[in-house]
Amino acid sequence: MPEQSPAPHRRFESRTVLVTGAGTGYGAEIAVRAAQEGARVAVHYRSSAAGAEQTVARVKDLGGQAFTVQADIAVHADVIHMAEEVFRRFGGLDVLVNNVGDMVADQTSWRDVTEESIDHVLAVDVKGTMLCVHEFGSRMLEQGHGAIVNIGSTVIVRGSARAPQYAAAKYAVLGITKSYAQALAPVVRVNTFAPGFIETERLRSRADWKAGRREDMIAKTPMGRIPGPAELAGTALFLASDDAAHMTGVYLNADGGFNMIGA
Repeated sequence: MPEQSPAPHRRFESRTVLVTGAGTGYGAEIAVRAAQEGARVAVHYRSSAAGAEQTVARVKDLGGQAFTVQADIAVHADVIHMAEEVFRRFGGLDVLVNNVGDMVADQTSWRDVTEESIDHVLAVDVKGTMLCVHEFGSRMLEQGHGAIVNIGSTVIVRGSARAPQYAAAKYAVLGITKSYAQALAPVVRVNTFAPGFIETERLRSRADWKAGRREDMIAKTPMGRIPGPAELAGTALFLASDDAAHMTGVYLNADGGFNMIGA
């Protein structure tokens, strides 16, 4: 299967999309895919300015429109400023994809957990996600429409002996999703998309991934492979499309059958 699945149709023609953490990895691919499907795109970054500019350049190469916006999503004032800037430049916002998250990639065991790491992961993955949903969601409510996709993880199914603070944070994203799905309904839909392992550059650089975990995961995955980030970009955006118009508060996973969640 190709790394970039073909866009079947332009689901986001004339719509506006903000993707957080879109300077690198999965976020960059979601932003580019949104542009391929007709969206004007805001590319958020915290410190990857060069990466964000590269994402914007990729969008423009497609003939699309994009701009960068900087914020530390764990700081409320930054999120407010970002929301104001995005709504001002776009004149509104149709879709927010909360992609930013810290999976503690350098940690190899639960024994390495530190208070500093716990505080950081919870600040970014939980507080940051909640602040973005709150600020953008309230503005979407006022404008009369909108869709929010929080990027979760299938780590919540089995937990993580490697990084329990990451599993705890991603589980909290479900609470945020369901709470705001109720609070903002029926005007704004809020859902969680949970990919399994995605073979980003960051994952490929992890010591455990290079020491046999990749092969072990492939062997345990019915689909028999680990996808790259571009392949699952359109899947995340599905939850913001008209095809998902009756979906809110949902946890949708795409992990090649590794977990097979359900009754």
